Amino acid sequence: MIEEQVLHMPEIEKICALGRAVIATEAKMIASLEGRIDHKFAKACHYLLACEGRIIVMGMGKSGHIGKKIAATFASTGSPSFFIHPGEAKHGDFGMIMRNDVILALSNSGETEEILSILPFIKRLGIPLITLTGNENSSLAQAATVNIDISVEKEACPLGLAPTSSTTATLVMGDALAISLLDKRGFTAEDFALSHPGGTLGRRLLLKIDEIMHVGDAIPKVNFNALLKTALMEITQKKLGMTTVIDHNNQLAGIFTDGDVRRAFDNNADVHTTIVSHIMTKNPKVIRKGILAAEALRIMEDFKITSLVVTNDDSHPVGIVHLHDILRAGVI
Repeated sequence: MIEEQVLHMPEIEKICALGRAVIATEAKMIASLEGRIDHKFAKACHYLLACEGRIIVMGMGKSGHIGKKIAATFASTGSPSFFIHPGEAKHGDFGMIMRNDVILALSNSGETEEILSILPFIKRLGIPLITLTGNENSSLAQAATVNIDISVEKEACPLGLAPTSSTTATLVMGDALAISLLDKRGFTAEDFALSHPGGTLGRRLLLKIDEIMHVGDAIPKVNFNALLKTALMEITQKKLGMTTVIDHNNQLAGIFTDGDVRRAFDNNADVHTTIVSHIMTKNPKVIRKGILAAEALRIMEDFKITSLVVTNDDSHPVGIVHLHDILRAGVI
C-alpha cells in the first residue's frame, strides 16, 4: 500500500506556483495568435468552406492527438472531416483521400517526415493543402496552399521540450477555423443537435413535446358541469396530478389540479355538490404541438407548474405534458 505523502506548505506553494506559471505562459502564447487572424486565415477558411468533400486532418505525435480533436470539432459543426495518420496514409490509407477533399496538416516544426513524404501524392491530386506550422520557412509551410503561423515564443514546460504551448496554440487555431466556418455556413443549434442525437444535448435541442405528451384516452378530462368527486376520480385514474375541464364545445375551460383540490378542502367544499368549474384554475398556461420539450420545461420552471395542456387551433386539448415526462426523456 502506498503511504500518503504529507506535503508541507513550501512544497505546496512551489507546486501551485509552477501550475500557475504553466497557465500564464500558455495564455500569453494563445493571446499572441490573435494578430495572426489575417488574410491567410481568411484564405484558409475560403478553401475549407469551398470543400465539396471532407476536410482531412493529419498530424504526427502530439500534433496527431490535437488533429483528432480538430477533426472532431469540424465534423460536429457542419464541416465533414476525419483524421488520417500520416504513417498509415503511406501504407494504404491515402486511398481514403479524394480529389474534392482539402487537407489540413499540423506540424510545429514543419519538417515532419511522414507528412513530407506524401506531399508528392497530395500535389498529384491537386487538392488544397492548408498547414498549421510553427516555422513559416519550413518545407511543409513552403509547400502549402496556405500556411497559418502557430509558432510560440516558449513552451510551458520548464525544460522547453514537452509540447505544451505549441499544442495548445494549434488546438486554438483549429477551433478558430472551425467556428469561423460554422458561422459562415449559418450552422444552427438544431444542426448541431443533429450531429449529437444520442446525448443530453441532442435531446434538449431536438425533442418535441409531441413525442412525450399524453394523448387520446390518457388525457384527463371532465365536463364543465362535473362534480368535484368526478374530477377527483379522473385525477386519480390518469395519475397526472390534474385534469382538464372542457366546455360543451370540447374547448378548454380550465384545469383542476392537486393544488386546487387542497384549496377546495380547505374551504370545506362538498365533493358531492360542488361543481368543478366553480373551483378550477381558469386561463391555465397552454402550449401548441411542435414546441421543444426544453421550452416546455422552461415554462414550467418560470411559472412553477408541473404540467402543461397542449391545445390545437380550436382550443381543444390534444395532449398533456408533465414535468416527469420531460425529466424521463433526459431533458435536464
